[in-house]
This record gives sequence, structure tokens and C-alpha cells, in this order.
Amino acid sequence: MFAVVKTGGKQYRVQKDDIIKVEKLAGEAGSEVLLEDVLMQGGEGKATVGTPTISGAAVKAEILEQTRGKKVIIFKKKRRHNYRRKNGHRQDLTVLKILDVAAKAGAKAAPAKKAAPKKEEAKTEAKPAAKKAPAKKAPAKKAAAKKAPAKKAAAKKAAAKKTEE
Repeated sequence: MFAVVKTGGKQYRVQKDDIIKVEKLAGEAGSEVLLEDVLMQGGEGKATVGTPTISGAAVKAEILEQTRGKKVIIFKKKRRHNYRRKNGHRQDLTVLKILDVAAKAGAKAAPAKKAAPKKEEAKTEAKPAAKKAPAKKAPAKKAAAKKAPAKKAAAKKAAAKKTEE
């Protein structure tokens, strides 16, 4: 049996005896943690999807260690401005071992066949509405062609008189 769990803003697909690294969780090595944000469960050909989570479902895990991730270099630069900044970051992580994927009491997977008829019903309801004759629109009126204004002859400028002194 597997589950999709949400923790630390990320989603993980887990099953019994998996070891995963998640963002830091409170607790010391050896303590147990209960992850209750189960988005999906499945196994043996069945799947249960939550809306958004499955109420009552949980994943039990043991904290193996608190550790830090690989260093990530952050480098900022603005060209032609002599601006350079270099920083590093190491994310705090928790290493978990999945002990058990607890199923919701009485949870049953919804068969995919039941979802298909609903889609067909919606289509059949939409088809009669589409078959109705569309209302006739008034024919578009064409704008009368505008006549180009007659070009006026350009007035000639009087030549400047030369004065002799």
C-alpha cells in the first residue's frame, strides 16, 4: 500500500520501509511523527483520492536524524555596475523512515466506470441545446463608400521682389 503525503510544501509518494528526506520537522532522532495530510492512498489496484485530503488517513514515520542538505550557491550580478553578491544556503532536513500507512476506516476506492456515465449525461444534456436553430441575425449594413475629396490646386507663392539700391 502506498500514500501520497504533503509535508513542507512538497508531496512525497511513500510506502512502508521507505526512507525520505523532508523539510525540518520538530522532534529528535528516534521519536515518531504522524503525517496527517494524506492526499492519496492506493494499493492492490485500488486508489482513493482526497478532496483535498483523506480524512482519517495518516502515515506513521520515525525520525532517523536531523541533518542539513547540500550547499546551494546564490550568485547575483548586475553587469556594468560592479555589483556582485555571493551567498550560500543549506536547508535543514529531517530523515524519516516510514513505519506504517494507515488506511481510513471504511474507505473504498471509487471505480473509474462510475465517473464516465456522468460525463456522458452532461454531454447528452448539452446536445439538445446545441441543436436549437440559432436566432437569425439582421444582415450587416455596408457603409456607403466615401468619395475622396477633390484636390485643390496648391497656391503659388509670389516671388520675392529684389530691390536695388
